[in-house]
Amino acid sequence: MEVVEKITMPQKEKESIISQTVSNYGGKLMSYIRPKVKNTEDAEDILQEVWYQFSSLTNLSEIVNVGGWLYRVTANKITDRYRKKKTENLEDFVYEDEDGSFSIKDILLMDDSAGPEVKMFQDEIWKKLFEALDELPEKQRLVYVENELNDKTLQEIANEQGENIKTIISRKNYAVKHLRNRLRKLYEDLKS
Repeated sequence: MEVVEKITMPQKEKESIISQTVSNYGGKLMSYIRPKVKNTEDAEDILQEVWYQFSSLTNLSEIVNVGGWLYRVTANKITDRYRKKKTENLEDFVYEDEDGSFSIKDILLMDDSAGPEVKMFQDEIWKKLFEALDELPEKQRLVYVENELNDKTLQEIANEQGENIKTIISRKNYAVKHLRNRLRKLYEDLKS
């Protein structure tokens, strides 16, 4: 039985190949990714994951078609991103009327210079938001408050509560759906 020893590429040569590949394919891959995802940040995250996977390979010289490999991995990363269960955000909730559209985030973070009517509307939304939060089951409310108001990641919350990340994601989604329904009702009441 013959033992085949795998020869690894010298680090300097590997770094050179990675640098050259990033230079040759970086812009092309970003152009490929960007129309397929929601925003530039998601596109950048996917591209970073591709480069990480590429740089983690032990022997880059074994890849016969680097471009083909990169596009296949990129397509897989895009698909993976869509398959992952995403949490909804209340700030993505956009109202549309004859004057155009505005997001709940725009209203809640508007400064005092917008005028007394806007300030009154803003106060009413904050009031209804907190009333709706009080209606939530305690665990859903806790996840929402920790994530949205205290800027903790869902993984941090899962770790702190000793829960599975999918459970935390589910609680956040239920909370957001409830809050959206309540704010939609407020919006409809204010329109009429």
